[in-house]
Amino acid sequence: MTEPSTVMAFAQDLFAGMGRVVARRIFGAAGLFVDGVMFGLIDDGAIYLKTDASLTLELAQFGSRPLIFIAGKGATAGVEQKMSYWSLPEAARDDPDEACDWGRQAQVVAKRAKR
Repeated sequence: MTEPSTVMAFAQDLFAGMGRVVARRIFGAAGLFVDGVMFGLIDDGAIYLKTDASLTLELAQFGSRPLIFIAGKGATAGVEQKMSYWSLPEAARDDPDEACDWGRQAQVVAKRAKR
């Protein structure tokens, strides 16, 4: 699904406290970038954050869920794959300060993964 510009604009506003947030369409979703680092993505209207094992555990405690990808072709066609992105906790969708706190943690993870 191609993400609507309204959802992308909402995410940019929500994370504005992190700096200039760029939302860019990628593979039917939208990536969220700050300083050239993709810290999150939007898929089916939900905001997901880049995670590592530690951030995954923390987000899970707040009811977050993983992004599940199901390939349509190839060796993994039809197989659910958990991605290293977990949903932004619901409470943070209405609280830019909390969203930015989570976003900054995801940005640190994304920078580390980029090395």
